Amino acid sequence: MDGVEVSASTVDEAVEHALRELGLTRDQVEVEIVSEDSEEAVVIVTPLDGVADGEEDEDAGVDDGDDADTEEDELAPAPAERTREPRTPRQEVEDPAEFAAQMLDRMLELMSVRADVSIRDPETPGDGLGMANAVLDIEGEELGLLIGRRGETLQSLQYLLNLMVAQQIGRQEFFTVDVEGYRRRRENQLNSLARRMADQVKRTGRPTTLDPMPANERRIIHLALSEHRYVKTESTGEGDERRVAIAPRR
Repeated sequence: MDGVEVSASTVDEAVEHALRELGLTRDQVEVEIVSEDSEEAVVIVTPLDGVADGEEDEDAGVDDGDDADTEEDELAPAPAERTREPRTPRQEVEDPAEFAAQMLDRMLELMSVRADVSIRDPETPGDGLGMANAVLDIEGEELGLLIGRRGETLQSLQYLLNLMVAQQIGRQEFFTVDVEGYRRRRENQLNSLARRMADQVKRTGRPTTLDPMPANERRIIHLALSEHRYVKTESTGEGDERRVAIAPRR
């Protein structure tokens, strides 16, 4: 399934239009903000690897895998009639953020990780400002295992939590998960990198391309330089090799 480019008055509206067009949920796509000026926001929304074409689940909009064929299914005798297992009823939730925090607490408990989870409002692009409903901060000792190399474990934990919340409450609510302020530190590093590379491009007049980054980190670079007078940014590459290119403004 190919991605779509959509424009609207705000980023949220553009993403919402794209999700409706693709028939997917926020956790099933990668969002790249191309432009976010005062007149128009432009985003490119691309399905994540493994999200296939087809009709989405009518309840939560999340594929629960019940109908997915596997090698074992192909080798096993076909039943006379295949029926879907009953779905867990949706939960009526007054405070989705509190519900997500409780679910995250339970996930950490099952992982034998002793930590506290607190809720706060997003404040910066690294927090998911303009996209996330809330930030769930994990505080404790020796929590590096929850972050992983370049934040990959943390990103997977966040993805899994959002998927589970959506299935339980029957609607999409996006939450950012952070561990001991990792995302804020990483955001500061990326902002510094963006300014340093922009100065280099301005000085030399030659474009430069950064190392591959996940979508949330590329967004930080784009926003950091969105109003820069002398340089512009764009994303290039495919999949895990997608990266930000910084070039002089003409």
